[in-house]
Amino acid sequence: MKSVNKIHRFFCCSLFVLLIITLFNSSANAAQKYYYELKIYHIKTQAQEDKLDNYLQNAYLPALHRIGITNVGVFKPRAGDTLGKRVYVLIPFRSSSQMESLNDKLAADSQYFIDGKDYINAPYNDEPYTRMETIVLRAFPKMPRPAVPELSADKTDRVYELRSYESPSEAYNLNKVKMFNDGDEVALFKRLGFNAVFYSEVLAGSHMPNLMYMVTFNSMADHDRLWKAFGNDPYWKTLSAKPEYQNNVNHIDAIFLHPTAYSDF
Repeated sequence: MKSVNKIHRFFCCSLFVLLIITLFNSSANAAQKYYYELKIYHIKTQAQEDKLDNYLQNAYLPALHRIGITNVGVFKPRAGDTLGKRVYVLIPFRSSSQMESLNDKLAADSQYFIDGKDYINAPYNDEPYTRMETIVLRAFPKMPRPAVPELSADKTDRVYELRSYESPSEAYNLNKVKMFNDGDEVALFKRLGFNAVFYSEVLAGSHMPNLMYMVTFNSMADHDRLWKAFGNDPYWKTLSAKPEYQNNVNHIDAIFLHPTAYSDF
């Protein structure tokens, strides 16, 4: 009988330990925040744009897909943009180590070098772009992973709004990040139907200290309607009036983009 009781206690203890481990792993996975790399290619000519499109569509995105990186976004400015020709590439990573190992994995992919030879081996006097910027970001706790927006319009008609909020100092930047998370600004965007792709803090970039996020719309009419609803929302009026969240943004950039035909978004 004592032997049976010991077995019973051992079995119960084992189940308890297994439950704790399962709960811990579930919590860790739930809290895991994605990292993003946002590449911005500056281009001047149609030849550069064509070469870059061919590389991204037929070499770079397929290579990323082969190593398990999905939902890669490629975007271009909408008609009427005055900032010059650019191509934006958003790459989501499940961890910082996955981001750090990307170049090594690409270097080991022979098909990537075959498919991308025109871009990779471009001569110095026929470069595929004039400049490339790289911004490194980390997802907010309130949206730890990216989302593919649920939009019904054709890709060329969609509006992807990339926003950057600069702050007067690092402390004010942390305060604005807190406003998005603890203040539940992220939840307000979700409730109103802004179809966000990501929200993130900028770890490295050229406009720091800042945060960046991307929201999406079927049209500019939807964009205008939703931002008007946001500004008039009682929760936003209360949140934005709180003394602890004053003066935490001193410059905002809003860039209007559309996804390319081959973009995963």
